[in-house]
Amino acid sequence: MQPFSYAKVTSQDAAIATVNQDANAAFIAGGTDLLGLMKDGVQTANILIDINSLPLTDIESQANGIRIGAISRMSDVAKHPQIQECYPVISQALLQSASPQLRNMATVGGNLLQRARCGYFRDPVFPCNKRTPGLGCAAISGYNRMHAIFGVSEDCIAVHPSDLAVALTALDAVIYIQGVEKARRISIHDFYLLPGETPEKETLLQPGELIVAIEIPDFAYKSYYLKVRDRASYEFALVSVAVAVEVEQDIIKSARIAFGGVAPKPWRGWEVEEFLKGKTINAATFTAVGEIAVKKAKPQTHNEFKIELVKRALVRALSVVTEKYE
Repeated sequence: MQPFSYAKVTSQDAAIATVNQDANAAFIAGGTDLLGLMKDGVQTANILIDINSLPLTDIESQANGIRIGAISRMSDVAKHPQIQECYPVISQALLQSASPQLRNMATVGGNLLQRARCGYFRDPVFPCNKRTPGLGCAAISGYNRMHAIFGVSEDCIAVHPSDLAVALTALDAVIYIQGVEKARRISIHDFYLLPGETPEKETLLQPGELIVAIEIPDFAYKSYYLKVRDRASYEFALVSVAVAVEVEQDIIKSARIAFGGVAPKPWRGWEVEEFLKGKTINAATFTAVGEIAVKKAKPQTHNEFKIELVKRALVRALSVVTEKYE
């Protein structure tokens, strides 16, 4: 690890001003991803700005939803009574992330900004366009079992690792960002970028900007998060799905679907949602929607199995979230 300086700040303005004084500065809260990247030589920083003293830990009920401070710990959000009651998909996604020890340290803002878990990206020995643009993507011709089947490009096939981001995508969350001159409000759908020819650009976050909060709108849907992985805990998703549905009798009035483990960003199932509107809850509906979910999939050499896994995970999640209506 390269040497770095450390500064602790107590105000949001001071944090942003300090990080803007050095182009190679970084904010740190839980540090559960950043420090690993620095130790591996994947990311460097001249100075780390400790933001743990900022007043960004509140979880507040609002007239039209709930607001979560960006440095709220994952474990605190997961066990919050209103989150568990009104947004169980968020609590379930968080409790299936990392380990209890990491959830006690990691923040929700940091979780949304964690970097790809592609082994080629995290090992400087291999070429990686995300790490150093123009070097090439070793994963495309390498072992790519964990990689993307949607939204890929010739320059990158890495997947986004956050479970929380998948749940928030299904709920149409909004991310609040503060910079030196202005604050910004960005839909989570727009916040994450597909790799295209610039895989090094992962989000709309600009240098020196800080995520300060996430807002989730109020809704009457039932929700559920399903994560399929190689082991029962402390493992990233092969495929995950966040489902939120509004049902009247046995008819799906509307649905929100997002997938994880399959794309460079949380993958919203817009066509799946459109198909489900007005459909009867039954096996035929769920089988048909599974086929729709994967029709644009472009698997790699070692991950074609994800196509069937997406279909089965979606059917299972829909079955669980709608069974109380049957």
